[in-house]
Amino acid sequence: MKFCIHEFAVKKEVWSSDKTTIYLELFVKYFIIGVTVLVVAVPEGLPLAVTLALAYSVRKMMFDNNLVRHLDACETMGNATAICSDKTGTLTTNRMTVVQSYIGCIHYKQTPNFNDINPAISNLLIHTIAINSGYTSKVILSKDSSTLPTQLGNKTECALLGFVLDLGQDYDALREETPVDKIYKIYTFNSVRKSMSTVLKLEDGFRLYTKGASEIVLKKCDFILGHDGIPKPFSLQDQEDMVANVIEPMANYGLRTLCLAFKHFVHGPAKENETHYDEEPNWEKEDEIIRGLTCIAVVGIEDPVRSEVPGAIKKCQEAGITVRMVTGDNVNTARSIAAKCGILRPGEEFLVIEGREFNHRIRDPATGEVKQELFDQVWPQLRVLARSSPQDKYTLVKGIIDSRVNANREVVAVTGDGTNDGPALKKADVGFAMGISGTDVAKEASDIILTDDNFTSIVKAVMWGRNVYDSIAKFLQFQLTVNVVAVLVAFFGACTINDSPLKAIQMLWVNLIMDTLASLALATELPTEELLKRKPYGRTKALISRTMMKNIIGHAIYQLTVIFVLLFGGAEILDIDSGRIEEAEKHAPPSQHFTIIFNTFVMMTLFNEVNSRKIHGQRNILSGLRRNPVFVGIWVGTLISQIIIIELGGFAFSTKGLSLEQWLWCLFLGIGALLWGQIITTIPTHKLPHLCTWGTSSDAQLDMDAIDGAKLDASPESDDHVGRRGQILWVRGLTRLQQQIRVVNAFQMDLDSHLDSYDKRSRPSVASLPSLQLRSGPLKKNNLPSSPETDECPSKPWLNRAESIPYADEP
Repeated sequence: MKFCIHEFAVKKEVWSSDKTTIYLELFVKYFIIGVTVLVVAVPEGLPLAVTLALAYSVRKMMFDNNLVRHLDACETMGNATAICSDKTGTLTTNRMTVVQSYIGCIHYKQTPNFNDINPAISNLLIHTIAINSGYTSKVILSKDSSTLPTQLGNKTECALLGFVLDLGQDYDALREETPVDKIYKIYTFNSVRKSMSTVLKLEDGFRLYTKGASEIVLKKCDFILGHDGIPKPFSLQDQEDMVANVIEPMANYGLRTLCLAFKHFVHGPAKENETHYDEEPNWEKEDEIIRGLTCIAVVGIEDPVRSEVPGAIKKCQEAGITVRMVTGDNVNTARSIAAKCGILRPGEEFLVIEGREFNHRIRDPATGEVKQELFDQVWPQLRVLARSSPQDKYTLVKGIIDSRVNANREVVAVTGDGTNDGPALKKADVGFAMGISGTDVAKEASDIILTDDNFTSIVKAVMWGRNVYDSIAKFLQFQLTVNVVAVLVAFFGACTINDSPLKAIQMLWVNLIMDTLASLALATELPTEELLKRKPYGRTKALISRTMMKNIIGHAIYQLTVIFVLLFGGAEILDIDSGRIEEAEKHAPPSQHFTIIFNTFVMMTLFNEVNSRKIHGQRNILSGLRRNPVFVGIWVGTLISQIIIIELGGFAFSTKGLSLEQWLWCLFLGIGALLWGQIITTIPTHKLPHLCTWGTSSDAQLDMDAIDGAKLDASPESDDHVGRRGQILWVRGLTRLQQQIRVVNAFQMDLDSHLDSYDKRSRPSVASLPSLQLRSGPLKKNNLPSSPETDECPSKPWLNRAESIPYADEP
């Protein structure tokens, strides 16, 4: 447009046939430059950088036992502020052994001698363990005495079977006497029943074997076997004494306690602890069948904390991530394990609470519905949720995500291994499924699969997530600087000298450096422990921080200054012919003047690429460079390519060979970008005027109501879930949504029916739960009367100072 105005309006030139070719060449040249400027100005390399960063990280994460199923979960994990973790297998080794037992009213701190136990008790003990368990659960002894036995199947049952072997007995022989086809009835274990029972048909009747959570099964026991093997009444006071003297000390030591019991149904005369029947019992009436039991023993099972877990949790806490343990174990056991792991730290206020009390405190007493206001009073200090169900985990995850207590809102990761964990895994911002012990449904609902079931792998996922975020930010800092400089140089060059100092082919080469080579170089940085010393960015943090904006503007000023000085004074300074169009013919060959400008711009860009490796104001921009050979290789390769282009490019690249002195000047000005970067780093960011920040995400929620079959009201992945994802990939593809809907529909019927029954139980239980008790005194809250119908699992929440935690080495 300027050419037309200047040529035809100002100079009054007339379009003649002899000038047509010249005009067309100029028009094509200006059009190409204009299109090239647009190509350079648009940061189209960002999708490539994101893809490269994620793909590279996902591949590397596989070696860190993280199998990423959804790419965006990798970046989202870098912003995680809370982790809700299972205990068994994740925080612990999931290799369980019986270390204490209470048999015949005698407390054994070690494995007892089988012959010291009354034969009547020992026979029942080994039979109830061998038969009342999945026959797929086995313990295979190793031929090498130094090698631990192999546990196959359910680890809790393997611990009990190992106890039988430690007693010198063979459980396989007992199972051969009672094959599976002779078992009359089985009440399988579930999270509501908290026990497993097996019915055998005998010649004189039926025998019921039961094992389960000690405080649950003990309440169904009316008798207990004494040291002489004779059953004696087991009163409520006896049960309380047993809980206080046996179960709680075991739990405080971090042991899971199981109660083993039996019941004999006889057709003829019945003893005191037996049940007479004239007609076969109705086995469907479970509550009537599993009561009036006789307690055989209580065993304490140890599941050691993984040795690396305390250090990993400490790293999470230093990184600003709150770790919460969600488990189905006894509250005392959970508290002890949490203390060993470091979840409960000295000097902190924390809340250890059971699932029933948790629901009591967050639900409206009148309606039984969860109230966010009540929930927000509980979750900030909650560290351990014991005796919890999968629905409690889902409620916890959903409530934390929906909370507005913190300005940036929480980004929640959750672990799960069971089928019922599917809703919580889908609701979480990042769902981790266990690769070894996890079910197929849990894996399908997850974003990342932990192939080693280890909590430390989650910490590595956090490192990689933050590294992805940083890699993309590094690329943006680098590319935007080049964009600003290239566009302004082309624009002002066209306005002042009717030509761009950077030719179209040259800008395309620079664009190649930016989009492909730089994105590959900056996306392959390996994560370091330094990443865990920063707090999470949060949901609404600007992608381009003030420090990054300071670097972009600062380096753009330096590069523009150098280029414009070379453009308007470089010919005189370097004593060469000017390449400006006023002083040279329009069809003149490439000049050294513009070649030096192009070469200097590339040199400054290359050295600024080194500056862009650091985005948080670090001075040592070379730290970790030897750990990234890809970056070094690409940088050196780009430099060599630039030398070839300058010296051999000729008309193709509009360049002319430079002398050694001219090359040194270009290198000197390029290295000046490194020195200028140190000056920019010296400027305190907080003292600068409030600079613009870009990339702030919105909490706006996507409307998916129009999607057929979504049924989002009961969905663990509600329509605001997509809006919560990371700042770089906001919306998932249709395939991701369809997969979510399939998982939702798989749970729909079961979840609705369970929640309906849960609400029926929880509404009257709201009035039956004891008030929160403090070790220092009762909470100022109205005490509600208890109800024997609903008080099946007494809740003992604690709001403590961590100094008072009963550690394992305390009595």
